[in-house]
Amino acid sequence: MSRPKQSLSQLFTSFGPGAMLDLPTRSVVVAGLDHWDSSKAAFKSIEEPRLTTLMQTVLSQTGRWDPNKPVRLRTPPIAQDNRNEADPASVAVRIFPTWFTCEGIAEAGSSNPRRRRLVRWNELDASGGRKRFQRDDGKKVDVTPIRFVGACKKGHLQDIDWKWLVHRGEKCSEALWIEEQGTSADPANIRIGCQCGRPAVSLADAFKPGFLGTCKGKRPWLDSEEAECSEQLHFLSRSATNTYFPQAVTIISLPIHEDALSEAIRKHWSSLQSAPNPEFVGILKNVPEIGAAFAAFTNEEVYQRIVRLRETVVREAVQDPKMAEYDLLASGDRFIGADAPDEPLFAETLELGDVSRCLTRDGKSVLDGIVAVHRLKAVTCLYGFTRLEPAPTIADEMLDEVNIAVDGAPLAEAADWLPAMEQTGEGVFFTVRSAAVREWLQRKPVVDRAKVLMRGAKHYQDRHNVKQPFRGMPYVLLHSLSHALMEEISLDCGYPLSSLKERVYAFSGNGSDRPDRFGILIYTASAGAQGTLGGLTEVAARIPQLIHNCLERLRLCSNDPVCADHDPSVVGDERSLIGAACHACALVPETSCESRNNFLDRTLLIDTVAGNDAHFFGDG
Repeated sequence: MSRPKQSLSQLFTSFGPGAMLDLPTRSVVVAGLDHWDSSKAAFKSIEEPRLTTLMQTVLSQTGRWDPNKPVRLRTPPIAQDNRNEADPASVAVRIFPTWFTCEGIAEAGSSNPRRRRLVRWNELDASGGRKRFQRDDGKKVDVTPIRFVGACKKGHLQDIDWKWLVHRGEKCSEALWIEEQGTSADPANIRIGCQCGRPAVSLADAFKPGFLGTCKGKRPWLDSEEAECSEQLHFLSRSATNTYFPQAVTIISLPIHEDALSEAIRKHWSSLQSAPNPEFVGILKNVPEIGAAFAAFTNEEVYQRIVRLRETVVREAVQDPKMAEYDLLASGDRFIGADAPDEPLFAETLELGDVSRCLTRDGKSVLDGIVAVHRLKAVTCLYGFTRLEPAPTIADEMLDEVNIAVDGAPLAEAADWLPAMEQTGEGVFFTVRSAAVREWLQRKPVVDRAKVLMRGAKHYQDRHNVKQPFRGMPYVLLHSLSHALMEEISLDCGYPLSSLKERVYAFSGNGSDRPDRFGILIYTASAGAQGTLGGLTEVAARIPQLIHNCLERLRLCSNDPVCADHDPSVVGDERSLIGAACHACALVPETSCESRNNFLDRTLLIDTVAGNDAHFFGDG
């Protein structure tokens, strides 16, 4: 049987270490990084000093990384298209769950054909290359992994102890069975029973706190279990979206024009970043590749430059990585970066042109600058995952001290590297006049709307036991505009909406020493490619018109007036992190949004049927 393949992006968004994956004959959990192919030919090292220093700073502060151990970035094992490759580079997986249901077996005396036997993995017969269960009469039948598993807030994952669930600790050696009624697959229509005649247990009760017992600290993707875990076990469907939330961070690589020494150091940063003295540099020069790169420099020269670069990246790591990106793209330079294949970024600042279709309510221009990003490189790093609830993003953690009801789970027993991938593509960037945003924030309807949105964020915090920082009205404004514009760009340039991504820059300053930074980058990028087709850079000159078009679309949603009148401050509302926004108007694919489709409100952009008068843009 051929090995199943996953794309790089799938490993970073859905199927990283600790995630469950359905295969044709069984379900598995992706093993930790310790069990990924580590041969040199299987992966590629990624040198991105800004990202490695950021990861080391953030993870060491939370106790998830040794501060004295440098972070190294590597791609996951990449299989080559070689038919002669007998053992291609691979990511290990492990069987999970280990309980299965037998197809086509009704228990003796049962008139219900959907009453099936429950068996363990070690009870199956492996002959013939496919695991099957051999009945008492000698006939072999196929099996299917059971749909339900248990997990806790610390990321632990385990099989539900079905025997304990039915017998509550009493010993019994009889066979278990599962009985399903109806066609909805609702747990309320599923019962677990035993051949001994004990009353069956309805899975409708499985959602009750404490019904499944306490967590055992199991981590099937790793080799060890945690000794103590006092959390209660939560009932999950193994294919549910809340079984795995990846913790990943993406930065845009910035061009660094420097001399030959600094360039060589950056190319070998993972090896040199922790050099304690010039003598250590001399030892590293014995590595042929490093020795050739620094043959023209003394050990002292190399070490002093390493110290200087280390101080630079540490200083950048204490602030949001978006700030450096904004400052470069909004510099106003005619050309940013260099037009060369090995350059990470090449962009061109355009003339604003006619902006009469993109004005504020008082008739002033909204845009401050437009940049066509002809080439960019985005680097994404996976550093953990959570279950049950998504963890805050790196940006959230930098905004405030975030306490969440779930803990990030480790990717390995003793990780000395983190998986990362490089994606290249193109994009369009534009800045918004800070004076216009400041004036808008002073208006009373905007202040009133801010109170409503903040109350919604507070209710979300109370309901989920999460300290969820409100991102601020400038962020909600620009984030809502970004979503609307992505959909309009997709219709205009032909790229599918799911291939577009956003980076929203909404940093309120405090004066001349810390200026406002308001802007949006919409880009598309893919791994293993040298760019895209130029569709985004072509629409850059038409951004004012596209903004006008998308705003006209947002005036009326097919779900109005329900959508426009949505009040996130109502206690118990499930959409308490968004205002007037729904799948028909403002929500985009999860892969496109940097905030999981939260902090959106189209009433901040344009006047809707709700008429709350908080909109930023004029009536056109």
